[in-house]
Amino acid sequence: MKPMIALVVFAAAAFACSEPASSPAPAPQAAPAPEAAPAAPAGPDRAALRARANQILGSLPDEAVSETNPVTEAKITLGRMLYYDTRFSKAQQISCNSCHGLATSGVDGEPTSAGHRGQRGARNSPSVYNAAFHVAQFWDGRAADVEAQAKGPVLNPIEMAMPDEAHVITVLRSIPGYAPLFQAAFPGQKDPISYDDFARAIGAFERRLVTSDRFDAFLEGNDAALTDTEVAGLEAFLDTGCTTCHMGPTVGGKLFQKIGLVEPYPTTDVGRFEVTKNEADRQVFKVPSLRNVEKTGPWFHDGSITTLDDAIRKMARYQLGKQLDDAQVASLHAFLASLTGSADAAYIAVPELPPSGPDTPAPDPS
Repeated sequence: MKPMIALVVFAAAAFACSEPASSPAPAPQAAPAPEAAPAAPAGPDRAALRARANQILGSLPDEAVSETNPVTEAKITLGRMLYYDTRFSKAQQISCNSCHGLATSGVDGEPTSAGHRGQRGARNSPSVYNAAFHVAQFWDGRAADVEAQAKGPVLNPIEMAMPDEAHVITVLRSIPGYAPLFQAAFPGQKDPISYDDFARAIGAFERRLVTSDRFDAFLEGNDAALTDTEVAGLEAFLDTGCTTCHMGPTVGGKLFQKIGLVEPYPTTDVGRFEVTKNEADRQVFKVPSLRNVEKTGPWFHDGSITTLDDAIRKMARYQLGKQLDDAQVASLHAFLASLTGSADAAYIAVPELPPSGPDTPAPDPS
């Protein structure tokens, strides 16, 4: 409420007793007091909060740069096709996009994804958006980058189930339209159609799968990009201790952490220990990015958490030793919603794929 100052001025009329000249002049009316300045809006200082958030988090770049796999338009064109092509799965029913749908925030919305013959693995498929900025790929970090990650599902018997690299190359060579695309993407190579280049092309495409959201606009100086509720949620996010793990432009994805850091978390998944065999890595996982988190459920490594509010409460409890009330959860949820972004529609549009040739292997559902 704006403070108001009310003035009541009482004026007494003075009358002359004799000569008019001796009559006192009328009492001057007091000037109205100036209206008080409006009170400062409640809530955090946006400029100070922006500076703090920029220091800990920061805006996403337009591309995850790689010195070993520079992004080119020719690689992107090829990589986009390979990403959507189901012919690199044994039954020719599954593509990268099947589990990491670009029209659905980079996920399939399932606790775990259906692979060859409907088989399902034990872990949730995380979003491909912004993943190229992460410290490593997969929940256990077994792939160093998106190029290495692209090789894994194709040969995994539960996922795309191709028998070996040689069979992938056989399929590639049997599709006439791919040869000139590989030559354009990898010029100067005597034989550019290789499994490594297959993965490099997909990786190059993924390195620009970057989403832009209102939080980035706020960090860049637009106060109106976030509501008062979302700004309060950002302050709560920083003050609660969430940035102990969820830091950097991807708001996570930058380190590995034990699930159940403060209180043991009920899971039988040994996490990164499966890769390193180091006892210190038991139940350690890559910290997930919170970009687009409101749209990428179900959550956690096993996809067992079905609401974002439950995920917020459990992370506070098991990782920070804090019990959040409903208001705190709602505030954090509001901020996390501001991390929902979108990619360029033309960039992720489904491409026209080169047709199969007469020697292209038939689907094998066995």
